[in-house]
Amino acid sequence: MRPNKRAELIRKSLELFNRNGFHATGMDLVAAETGVSKTSIYKHFRSKEELILAVLRLRDEDFRNWLYRRLEERADTPRGQLEALFDVLEEWFGQPGFQGCMFIKASAEYQSGQDPVNVQSAEHKRLLQEHFTGLAARAGARDPAGLGRQLMVLKEGAIVLAAMRHSSAPARDARQAGLVLIAQAVD
Repeated sequence: MRPNKRAELIRKSLELFNRNGFHATGMDLVAAETGVSKTSIYKHFRSKEELILAVLRLRDEDFRNWLYRRLEERADTPRGQLEALFDVLEEWFGQPGFQGCMFIKASAEYQSGQDPVNVQSAEHKRLLQEHFTGLAARAGARDPAGLGRQLMVLKEGAIVLAAMRHSSAPARDARQAGLVLIAQAVD
């Protein structure tokens, strides 16, 4: 399979797993929906879990690039980017087809802390928190790590509620709480 065909398989599989879940999406469905034979799929991925890991890596890269770019487009200061976080989340929640966070879903389906899918999902969240902590430090927060953790809790809660309620309103509620936290943390 050519590299661009492999990338296309991963991207189409991302859509399938996001729509149907990981356990509910069998390799027969992946083959049928992507037009790639199971034999070809297994030449590049020794298991369904390897394909899932490739999908999660792609989603991580796509999402973080999108989020960081949108934050930078909305504000040119670290504090402004922290404050814009929930506005950007509201944009995401309002997109057609929003179905929540693929990493939350993956960790729910692969719950063991040693499972590679769970580990990859946790790494995505760690990288996001690290970014928010870095912004908090550059904004002059007294406890950047603490603010980074608090904003992650708000962000993750907003994602779960937005998916469950099929509404972007949780982003606005989280924004109000986030602004209070930022104001208390940054002089």
